[in-house]
Amino acid sequence: MSQEKIKVLFVCLGNICRSPSAEGVFLHYIEHEGLAERFEIDSAGTSAHHEGERADSRMRAHAARRGYDLLSLSRPLRYEDFFHYDYIIGMDEANRRTLLERAPTEEAAGKISILTDWAPNPLRDHVPDPYYGGSEGFELVLDLIEYCCPYLVGKMIKG
Repeated sequence: MSQEKIKVLFVCLGNICRSPSAEGVFLHYIEHEGLAERFEIDSAGTSAHHEGERADSRMRAHAARRGYDLLSLSRPLRYEDFFHYDYIIGMDEANRRTLLERAPTEEAAGKISILTDWAPNPLRDHVPDPYYGGSEGFELVLDLIEYCCPYLVGKMIKG
């Protein structure tokens, strides 16, 4: 008897820096832990501005140095996502607000969180957008995601 997969959607503004990084790091972590078959993971953006594009080249380079491949293509958040995914995880408060505004039902709104909500004592209360900054911003994104992933997986597996 197969167990139903835990479906997780990571969301940021353009789906080219933070959410594809969260998707890539999360996938790497669950594969390393032997849990990949228990999850379905994707990422999306609240904006369709970068639809079809790969993750930002700077983000891909920083991720690659840590052993992560960011392979997804940017896509916008869809209405159906609110029904398909069990968890919809934004990267900052602006993402959460947008997600809550678009949530079609109270049940869908209850699926929404910010990544850093899942971990005790994170370095920041959100994952800041590195797009207009330097390399330290991309490194911080990865640091925060790496810190949060074990807590996220642990809480999702335990229910």
